[in-house]
Amino acid sequence: MSDLQNQIDAGLERAFATHGFAEPNIETLRKATGVSLRTLYKYVPSREEMILRALEYRNSRYMAHVFTEAVETEPNPLESIMDRVATWMDLETTHGCLFHAAVASAPQDEKLRALLNRHKAEMAERAARISGMLGLEDEISVIVEGLMQSWPLRGQGAVEAAKTLCGLMSKTKRSDTE
Repeated sequence: MSDLQNQIDAGLERAFATHGFAEPNIETLRKATGVSLRTLYKYVPSREEMILRALEYRNSRYMAHVFTEAVETEPNPLESIMDRVATWMDLETTHGCLFHAAVASAPQDEKLRALLNRHKAEMAERAARISGMLGLEDEISVIVEGLMQSWPLRGQGAVEAAKTLCGLMSKTKRSDTE
């Protein structure tokens, strides 16, 4: 991906994260990308594509942030993942998941729904693989989703609750294999 495409995608992500999906007009989006209107439309020809590109960019940043190599070497990788999700929430999205917000803004949009599903499935699969809990992707997904939804109200309390649930799930898995 070119530097200019990254600049456009990053600007679109910031604009939608700041203003939501309904509010920003094309001039706001153009300013956020730092390019001319002609260049913006050359690289991203429609508003729908702008949203998808912004979310794809967000997905790559989120995965890189949450699933660092350091997480894989931690004694409790799933708890470390919960800490990384909390850091993401604190720094990037204090009021909820941008993917859910996109789908809420256009509930009939199948491309957005597919992107949301792919993002959540990838997160759960990677967390399950890293933590040695393959087969528990749904449970991990529910814990992470609960953390993300609770974060705006409970902050660190939501993180501690998520870690407690991860610990219980880990103990249950260990006792099932013994």
